[in-house]
Amino acid sequence: MDPAHRRLPRDAEGELAHLCGLNPEQRAAVTAPDGPLLVLAGAGTGKTRVLTARLAHFLVSGRARAGEIFAVTFTNKAAREMAERVERMIGRSVEGMWLGTFHAMGVRLLRAHAELVGLEPTFTILDTDDQLRLLKQVIQAADLDERRWPARALLALVERWKDKGWTPEAVPECEVSDFAMGEARALYAAYQERLRVLNACDFGDLLLHGLEIFNRHPDVLARYQERFRAILVDEYQDTNVAQYLWLKLLAQRHGNITCVGDDDQSIYSWRGADVGNILRFEQDFPGARIVRLERNYRSTGHILGAATGLIAHNRARHGKTLWTEGAMGEPVRVAGLWDDEEEARWIGEEIEALQRAGERLSSIAVLVRAGFQTRAFEERFIQMGLPYRVVGGPRFYERQEIRDAIAYLRLVASPDDDLAFERIVNLPRRGIGETSLRTLRTLARRREASLLRTARELVRTDELPARTRSALSRFLDQLDHWRTLLAEKRPRDLAEIVLEESGYVEMWQNERSADAQGRLDNLKELVKSLEEFDTLPAFLEHVALVTEATTDPEAEMVSVMTLHGAKGLEFDSVFLAGWEEGLFPNARALEEGGERALEEERRLAYVGITRAKKRCVVTFAANRRVYGQWTSTLPSRFLEELPREHIEVLHRSPAARPDREYFGEPEYGPRASRFRSRRATANALLEGKAEILLVRPAPGSRKFRVGERIFHEKFGYGRIEAIDGDKLEIAFDKAGRKKVVDSFVEPA
Repeated sequence: MDPAHRRLPRDAEGELAHLCGLNPEQRAAVTAPDGPLLVLAGAGTGKTRVLTARLAHFLVSGRARAGEIFAVTFTNKAAREMAERVERMIGRSVEGMWLGTFHAMGVRLLRAHAELVGLEPTFTILDTDDQLRLLKQVIQAADLDERRWPARALLALVERWKDKGWTPEAVPECEVSDFAMGEARALYAAYQERLRVLNACDFGDLLLHGLEIFNRHPDVLARYQERFRAILVDEYQDTNVAQYLWLKLLAQRHGNITCVGDDDQSIYSWRGADVGNILRFEQDFPGARIVRLERNYRSTGHILGAATGLIAHNRARHGKTLWTEGAMGEPVRVAGLWDDEEEARWIGEEIEALQRAGERLSSIAVLVRAGFQTRAFEERFIQMGLPYRVVGGPRFYERQEIRDAIAYLRLVASPDDDLAFERIVNLPRRGIGETSLRTLRTLARRREASLLRTARELVRTDELPARTRSALSRFLDQLDHWRTLLAEKRPRDLAEIVLEESGYVEMWQNERSADAQGRLDNLKELVKSLEEFDTLPAFLEHVALVTEATTDPEAEMVSVMTLHGAKGLEFDSVFLAGWEEGLFPNARALEEGGERALEEERRLAYVGITRAKKRCVVTFAANRRVYGQWTSTLPSRFLEELPREHIEVLHRSPAARPDREYFGEPEYGPRASRFRSRRATANALLEGKAEILLVRPAPGSRKFRVGERIFHEKFGYGRIEAIDGDKLEIAFDKAGRKKVVDSFVEPA
């Protein structure tokens, strides 16, 4: 045995450190011979450990030296942790290894060969703000109206094309959008040329320029192909086309590529990720081995059974079945609530019950499909005094578009609010620039007057340019008009008028970036929230109190986040809220992406369920307020796909009386989800005995017929027009035609 090999770290039994504690499938993946290897690692199966151990195995076995390894992670933090773990495993430094994110690799390559793409090695990397400024210059140089063709929309196009590995001349005709009347490709070319002049590149260029170098300079490519004897990739299901092309080119010489990923957790297509990369692995790398990691170390048997049964409905997948040697635990509970407010209230009470039973708040999460859903939970938790944090983004009232909208409302309610005035006087752009604002501020300080009062004076003098005076005058007229509506309109209606007439909503409607629709949804949720208030000042006071309700960042807090933000995390208890058709699966995603989008939505549901270690609760609301209007919602199709043997539901009892509360059987009406006591709920949850609420009526419950008169607590009286299973189409006397679940109606 090599003396160096004898000195490698081992356990008490003499097992090499990097092989200690591996199960048979993990060991098979780590010790597999050279060649293409796909490790299909289900949620909670130890994929990071396997990838790290395989990297160590290459070094320990002498199949590759540190400088001959190309290892990709998706965060810099993960790269640092992997390097540290490998060094502990093998007892020596891994200096010289190419280990990091794709972009870190791109920078390293480009610094060495910048001149091959017309750059100097000292090139700068632009951030998003710099990119937008440069794109605005390009749009202006093309004599285009930046208000009609915003730079952010062009940036989204350029980023998408770079993710696909397309230089301007390579963008297919069919991909040229109607942006700027078909001139987007020319604008892209002008932008790239401007970057070269500035000796700069953006993040997309870090990969795109690397592909250009490889494709145009075969000698450079051959050098790197020969160098990298082992290539390892984490989260392969999240790679985009440009990243995939890098890997395919570099692996051509030795063919020794190990990719670890889970096709069932590919949820980032909107970022450019292509699930097809992992699905085509065997075609792209002939002779590939596939090792499935299916033993889960995170969740209970019922949670895994529910997740596996759900994801089995996807066709585009390699297929695997998660299992555990641990306990079956509690079934996944499915709870149907009367409306979204009741949903937030009920989940808050359940969390309090778990907390009293000894569970830490930091081990509990509420996961939602869309960011706007967090508002109801935030407000409810604040009312309850339940500490929480919004993970992956600001709290609802701290988001940019919400702050902008509230600034408009503050200025309507209080004309002397200078901070609100400055925030929105040129938002959307009205041609009131920083120079004019400086003039305003100077005069306001001199006269000890508010900016708005000072502006009224300046529009009648010549201190400001004529165009600025005209724009400012129109803005002041709008403010005066909105103030006349303060006493006439309810806060919700006034907010709608202000946001529409100001052009703020239109600004986001014209924005074609990936987050524009989410911002519009948040604005609609804000408008909805005003329905609870009789006056605008009362709402603004409420917002001030809510935003002041901060907690110690070190304190125990419930995590509230979107499903996308939860990937890679785990919690003892997970509440999955809003499982309704249209919301989840998301109607807009299905309209744009069809079956592929539906499968990604289902993968997102799978990710949500597998975040839970001990208990998972899924909720849906029978009624949800959409754009200020009550809408009867249908349970998500994903609920129908959950295996019955792994979920626990409560069927409505026809004998239940509306004047009683039941533990174990809910009553009819809006209080259907309440229990006799929170203590009983907590005890039952911990003992695995509690059934929560219904998904569908009990077998043998009352059957309705077409033409029958019924009563619905939200929509009143109506007549059944059509029946589809447990779904009724009803013509309501006042609410019009709606679809509802039959368990929420009674005979008239």
